[in-house]
Amino acid sequence: MKTTRLRRHAGKLALVAAALLSTQAMAAEQGPSLLQNKCMGCHIPEGNDTYSRISHQRKTPEGWLMSIARMQVMHGLQISDDDRRTLVKYLADKQGLAPSETDGVRYAMERRLNTVEHFDEQLSQTCGRCHSGARVALQRRPAQEWEHLVNFHLGQWPSLEYQAQARDREWLEIALKQVVPDLAKRFPLESPAYAAWEKAKPKADTLQGQWAFSGHMLAKGDVRGVMTVTPDQGDTFKVDVKGAYADGTPFNGSGSAILYNGYEWRGNVKVGDSHLRQVFAALDGEMKGRMFEAEHDERGLDFSAAQAGKARLLAVQPAFIKAGTEQEVTLVGSDLAGKPDLGAGVQVTEVLESTPTWVRVKARAAADATPGQREVTVGALKGASLAVYDKVDEVKVVPAFSIARIGENGASVPKVQGRFEAEAWGKDASGQPLRIGYLPAKWKVEPFNERAIEDEDVKFAGTMQADGVFVPGGAGPNPARKMMTNNAGNLKVIAQLEDGGQQGEGHLIVTVQRWNNPPLP
Repeated sequence: MKTTRLRRHAGKLALVAAALLSTQAMAAEQGPSLLQNKCMGCHIPEGNDTYSRISHQRKTPEGWLMSIARMQVMHGLQISDDDRRTLVKYLADKQGLAPSETDGVRYAMERRLNTVEHFDEQLSQTCGRCHSGARVALQRRPAQEWEHLVNFHLGQWPSLEYQAQARDREWLEIALKQVVPDLAKRFPLESPAYAAWEKAKPKADTLQGQWAFSGHMLAKGDVRGVMTVTPDQGDTFKVDVKGAYADGTPFNGSGSAILYNGYEWRGNVKVGDSHLRQVFAALDGEMKGRMFEAEHDERGLDFSAAQAGKARLLAVQPAFIKAGTEQEVTLVGSDLAGKPDLGAGVQVTEVLESTPTWVRVKARAAADATPGQREVTVGALKGASLAVYDKVDEVKVVPAFSIARIGENGASVPKVQGRFEAEAWGKDASGQPLRIGYLPAKWKVEPFNERAIEDEDVKFAGTMQADGVFVPGGAGPNPARKMMTNNAGNLKVIAQLEDGGQQGEGHLIVTVQRWNNPPLP
């Protein structure tokens, strides 16, 4: 019964995560009171506003939200949505992670669900076989707490000892004697990085003002604009976004955001008809992360922004030019001033538009321009590069491996699309690989192997659209398929460049719905 309720509740957590965005001006004052009133029934007070278990962990805002939700589902915690938001804010501020402690694993918070993880074999087999390794790496505990976590898993899911990568070894002995000491060493509760961050943590009001931003959405293209941040109550903000994609599609909207632990920015912005979440790290006048649709986290864009008053050159759009051609190029950043320079062999023939947030120019690459990366500057500002190429040697499908999920057709969850682009590569003057960028391509899918041919996966699994978006089939049994199975499939994704015809290949698994879809996968 509990397991059923947990799955049903966890499946809604992605929506509940939006609750993190509500005003939390009183979190610091209300947090201790809530801990005492809501948590002390099970967690023993240890003095100085500390409690057993709770005070011996550090987590992201999403991690604390999941913990509190688990207390509700599994232990009957009664707490209102407002109080839960307050408690998440309080705990994330007091017991969060330093920025450096999230390096390399922010993809879990940013909902980059096609990420292929690369952890050591022991962590992958012990922890990563049920959930992402990043979920482990985004928390900090002392050895005793890591041991408690092992015991909790075994008590809650006793069958895990009989599952693959457990039944062929002394799982519990390995977990307690090898994995726990390793985790305590790699992810300790106390660290110099967090101690330093606690002293240097900036105030939220330093984030107000205008932010020039640059982004890219797979299958849609580059986007740029200005995000205006206005202080609201406490560590919350009002957000207005005004920009456009490279094809002219507007990217305008407004919403709200909240800051956790001095740098963890979580926003909720409506752009056109889409409700987008923002998961950024806001540090030193820059924001970096991802925006994605609340109901379709596969539909998202990489995002970087620079604050007005802190001059930075963020990006070049597009970030490539072919030798012997002329095209428009836009340089995006904050406080841009001075002459734009695109490097040797690339001439700025005309400045079409110049503002503090972007400089739009016409550029011509000489026919004999040496292939390779060029450092781009605007006045004294550096930080972006332009790839000059003469030909395409290789095409890679991005992402190389992807998962789409059937849905709808009477099911309670939407379809999860596959979204792809063709990444072109050439060689620089020394013969080393040179990433060019995303080029227009024609798309199709083919069976991945003989079994996929036999099962007619191309016919049933879904449809590849002209823009590189794969729309999977409907959920549920399909009477037209052998044994009335569902519309799952194993496919190759083929990209063929429109200019040149070179091909690249990726791998797409079309599978069943994901019912347990928490904020941290």
